[in-house]
Amino acid sequence: PVFHVLAVGRINKRHAQRQRAGGSGFGGSGRPGGKRSGGFQGRQGHERAETTEETTAGKFLGHVFLGKFGGWREPERIACRGPERFTAGPAASFQLSETPAGAETMPPCTPVKSAYGSQPMSDSGFYVVPPALHRDLIAAAYQHRGYTAAEAADAARFCEMASTHGIRTHNGIKALHLDEHFGSKAGGCVPGAEIEEIPSRFAASKIWNANLKLGQSTAFAAMEEAIRLADQYGIGQVSVDNAFHYLWGGGYVMDAAKRGYIAYTNCTAALAEVVPFGGKFPTLGTNPHSWGFPTTEALGYPVVIDWATSTVAMGRVQQLKREGKELPPNAAVDAEGKPTTDPNKVAALVPFGAHKGYGLALINELVAGLIGGSLPTLRSRPIPEGEKRSCCFYFSVIHPDALSSGLFAKGRSQSENLKAVLGDLFGHGNETCTLPGQPEAKAAAASAAAGGLLFSEAEIGEFNVLANECGLPEWNLASFARA
Repeated sequence: PVFHVLAVGRINKRHAQRQRAGGSGFGGSGRPGGKRSGGFQGRQGHERAETTEETTAGKFLGHVFLGKFGGWREPERIACRGPERFTAGPAASFQLSETPAGAETMPPCTPVKSAYGSQPMSDSGFYVVPPALHRDLIAAAYQHRGYTAAEAADAARFCEMASTHGIRTHNGIKALHLDEHFGSKAGGCVPGAEIEEIPSRFAASKIWNANLKLGQSTAFAAMEEAIRLADQYGIGQVSVDNAFHYLWGGGYVMDAAKRGYIAYTNCTAALAEVVPFGGKFPTLGTNPHSWGFPTTEALGYPVVIDWATSTVAMGRVQQLKREGKELPPNAAVDAEGKPTTDPNKVAALVPFGAHKGYGLALINELVAGLIGGSLPTLRSRPIPEGEKRSCCFYFSVIHPDALSSGLFAKGRSQSENLKAVLGDLFGHGNETCTLPGQPEAKAAAASAAAGGLLFSEAEIGEFNVLANECGLPEWNLASFARA
């Protein structure tokens, strides 16, 4: 099996040595009206297993995927520092160099050994897949399942965005796997459905009935509408009932943040598999929250705060079961509601941060309950007559000008003030801290440097399963460059 890095705050040292320095990997002016850009990614049959731990270099978030069936492992960490950056040497090793004055770059990284130890990456690395080839396959797979050309294009755009930014848990493989088990093949999503707007007496608020339309299409449209409202009213929000899973919420807010807006979204997860704090039965979803902030001018990339509210995901439990390893403490409970580290006894997950993560997960359920969502334990499951089993989405966008008092110290502009605040936060010995959104920006830079999307041999094998499903030629590994 081959180790592959998820660029979410940790990176394997050998893989880091393979990556070449490049541009930021994304466009966008960092101001409202700037050019759209972005990208997304994931992994079949595995939810995102997120853990945050302390090291001497600060907090880090991430994981590594081991081959086709190996699951997630802990790699080495990265710590990002000061005004330096990596440059590629002739032997594909990195040196640190000072950043030229005025250049927009991401802070560089120094490997920091994980508390769990590190795992070496195989020499085979990733394969570089042309974006157009990937786009054509994803679109064809969705159209083969009955989706319209427009929906298929939205799905392909989303999957490319995820893959570009290193989100391996929510790429095209995961998206189509989700569609197969909960979507078009299970009645949870209706190809070609039309969004219905429900009248609202509030000018800056839109309420939609998605009628089980493809989640990516619904989410893209909702964020665009929230941006339009923010341009007109300073703030805009869109609530969506009868929705189908939109996958990686961070991608939608990242896209808006690159265009200069403050954006937020939350949704209810497809299944209830998280036990409330102090409880024993799973009634909550993994219920993510996603924030995006327009910091491209200050940092070279947007700050994106995006997390699920469970300590680990069920995919992590399945991986540890296969490997005969234990879960971290306080991550799951057994059938009696008692904490367990034995993956064979896990009946449900628990929120991260005890009552704090529980409260955040509860927010999504309360918002959904106000929008029109029904009982959490019915989502994506057989339901009684007259009930609902769909998800709900919420989107909010704020124009930065709508927040500005203009009373910034020393005559600074809003953008200059934001840069000064960030400089203060990450000074004073905090220079090694990683910023949310920085790992995704680094993954985008790696994709740009490689000239395509980075996939493992196992992932390409699963893309070939999709190619066979819709009658397209399989991808030939020999035709792809190595990253």
